Amino acid sequence: MKRLVVIFAVLVFGAAAIAFAAVKASKSPYVIGAVFDITGPAAPLGTPERDTAQMIVEEINKKGGINGHPIKLIVYDNASDETKCALAVKKLISSDNVKAIIGPSTTGTTLAVVPICEKSKIPLVSCAAGIKITQPVKPYVFKTAQSDMHAVARIIEYLRSRGLKRIAFINDSNAFGTSGREQFRLQAPKASITIVAEESFDSKDTDMTSQLTRINAAKPQAVVCWGTNPGPAIVARNMKQLGMKMPLIMSHGVSNRKFIELAGSAAEGVIFPTGKLLVAESISGTDKQKPVLLKYASDFKAKYDRDADTFGGHAWDALQIVVNAMRKVGDNPKKLRDTIERTRGFVGVSGVFNFSPKDHNGLSKDAFVMVQVRNGRWVLLR
Repeated sequence: MKRLVVIFAVLVFGAAAIAFAAVKASKSPYVIGAVFDITGPAAPLGTPERDTAQMIVEEINKKGGINGHPIKLIVYDNASDETKCALAVKKLISSDNVKAIIGPSTTGTTLAVVPICEKSKIPLVSCAAGIKITQPVKPYVFKTAQSDMHAVARIIEYLRSRGLKRIAFINDSNAFGTSGREQFRLQAPKASITIVAEESFDSKDTDMTSQLTRINAAKPQAVVCWGTNPGPAIVARNMKQLGMKMPLIMSHGVSNRKFIELAGSAAEGVIFPTGKLLVAESISGTDKQKPVLLKYASDFKAKYDRDADTFGGHAWDALQIVVNAMRKVGDNPKKLRDTIERTRGFVGVSGVFNFSPKDHNGLSKDAFVMVQVRNGRWVLLR
């Protein structure tokens, strides 16, 4: 009899808990849109971004949502195509009635939808890096990836510290790659660095031997490559095949395991700027980002049984920034925009964000550290 009473009590308590949870999240949902490059050339970026966003939404909804409002996340794949991305964003706004959008994953797909979000006055928090996304400032457009301007600054600091002044530059011909080239052209002369050769490749190219042969003939002291995989991995492999021994420095576009997987042994020794996630265990214990980085990495690993990476971190930041704004002002797009712009001191995966009316990225070059691939792992360069 006592056992039956206990079982009954447990069932009643459980039902009450479920009912309470339902009451907590019984209000109308807050609808957030997401468009990522889940397939196509930029899939290594978009896939962890989608997975991260879905993980966060599940966690928040389990706790009762945002002030009792569950999050409804609507995710579309743009297949790394600018036209498809524009169509997806139009659908999110006109049919799905979203109040904010996170993504896309790349500079090109983001620039394709900036005018749409601006015209519709729907906040967009991009996960892409190109400086043109937020400079000049567009009222409704923000981004969480560290800018190529700051990545170039970090690389130039490294080159100067090693006395490397004759540099060859090779980039993807897409928007991200050309933006990196523009920034390098702008900053290199100020540091007395000479660009002795410039080459480019298409995102779908499978061999860069001819470009690298011309670069090698220019006798650079180092090669800088700007792009996202698979192109940079092919550059690394082709350089090894050609016996090119000079340092190879990549952009932050290779900040995930996919580069090491694709480049294989040719990844050894490659240097690049990245957010702190890849070397979270090695950064100072006093760094305010460290607890955030370790928790995100742990949560992602537990859910998906694979390592978190920098690109997923951009989505973590984008969604959390929108969610924090919704906690304060609800889901009115204009109020969300104003609140996001006033965000200060937000400790994220990509850095510590301080937005302002003049800065819709909110990060500095301090969001970057320099790392090197050694024995298939990332090592913090001090």
